[in-house]
Amino acid sequence: MASGSGRAGGYGFSRGRASSFGGSMFGSVVLGPMCPPGGIHQVTINKSLLAPLSVELDPKIQKVCAQEREQIKALNNKFASFIDKVRFLEQQNQVLGTKWELLQQQDLNNCKNNLEPIFEGYISNLRKQLETLSGDRVRLDSELRSMRDVVEDYKKRYEEEINKRTTAENEFVVLKKDVDAAYMSKVELQAKVDALEREIKFFTCLYEGEIAQMQSHISDTSVILSMDNNRNLDLNSIIAEVRAQYEDIALKSKAEAEALYQTKFQELQLVAGRHGDDLKHTKNEISELTRLIQRLRSEIESVKKQCSNLETAITDAEQRGHCALKDAQAKLDELEAALLQAKEELARMMCEYQELMSTKLALDIEIATYRKLLEGEECRMSGEYTNSVSISVISSSTAGTAGTGAGFGYSGSGTYGYRPSSIGGGYGFLLGGCVTGSGNCSPRGEAKSRLGSTSEIKDLPGKTPALSSPTKKTPR
Repeated sequence: MASGSGRAGGYGFSRGRASSFGGSMFGSVVLGPMCPPGGIHQVTINKSLLAPLSVELDPKIQKVCAQEREQIKALNNKFASFIDKVRFLEQQNQVLGTKWELLQQQDLNNCKNNLEPIFEGYISNLRKQLETLSGDRVRLDSELRSMRDVVEDYKKRYEEEINKRTTAENEFVVLKKDVDAAYMSKVELQAKVDALEREIKFFTCLYEGEIAQMQSHISDTSVILSMDNNRNLDLNSIIAEVRAQYEDIALKSKAEAEALYQTKFQELQLVAGRHGDDLKHTKNEISELTRLIQRLRSEIESVKKQCSNLETAITDAEQRGHCALKDAQAKLDELEAALLQAKEELARMMCEYQELMSTKLALDIEIATYRKLLEGEECRMSGEYTNSVSISVISSSTAGTAGTGAGFGYSGSGTYGYRPSSIGGGYGFLLGGCVTGSGNCSPRGEAKSRLGSTSEIKDLPGKTPALSSPTKKTPR
């Protein structure tokens, strides 16, 4: 292919010798412009083909699919568990339905009638508990008052002890001031004693120095005597006299200083002993007051603990009493509500029973009426005709203060009637389109009763009234 471009998408050479080689080796190259003969052809590359291919696939798609499968499995398991629960609940519903039907089929009249003594016994028991709780409350109130009196007594004693403590502390402060003053005076006196001792030592040293100086002066003094012929002058005696005089003066001064020192020292010892005794007495009083304060503190702590214990016991007793009263009141309210509900249920059942008995009475009367009609038809068809047939139905029941009576009449003309005398309702029977009585009649002639209010029902009606007829049944 000298002038071709090679394969689709490959390099192309317009002309020349190497066109077939270029078409077979390179791919995805667009044909470039033509070069002059004998030169190198220009090659153009499509860079868009060098970009990686976009597969449009998420690398996390496998993980997402696995998670979705796990979620579907978990949801399937939950759905299966829900189905099992639904089946179990349906079974329980069926079991409860059967139990409910069995309970409805049972005769609950005796149970409901027997509930009243049970409630009365329970109410009496609760009243006894209430009385015991009232007694406990009175007892706890008395104990509370006594405990409050004890607490007030302890408070008074505590206040008295606090007052005593304050007075003792004040006395202690005064004594401490006195002790401090005595100690300061003792320190001052001790300082004076030390000063006097130092002064005595100083005067002693001064006296000894003066004596030594005097002796040295006397020893160093050169005496120039004018010798005369008088042989009676004795210098040794004169020196001895002077020495004796100075020694007497020194001894007197020393004795006076020692006497003054002894008197001052004795006075200071007496004052120090007196202050020492006062200090010991004060220390003893302070120790006794400290012991008394500690004892009072311990008693106060014990009294506080007792007061706190009594207050907690009182609060606990009050809470228990309130809780017991609330519980008893709640139980009493529940029992009263249950008793009221039972009375309402009993009244409703009595009303239903009265309606059923009235319906039964009407049906019995209707049956007797139809029987008498059939007997009358049989007699008429057989040729025996009676002028009058009377059927009387007498029923009596007690409804509060009003009595009830019922009468049933039958005549030969084919008209029948039933009329109660004094109850708020009645029965009616129709025959041949004629209705007599004060009740409502159905198309079959069945009578329906209109009863009074349920509050007027006191006793149950009696048995089905007796039927009497003077007619005779003739054989066919």
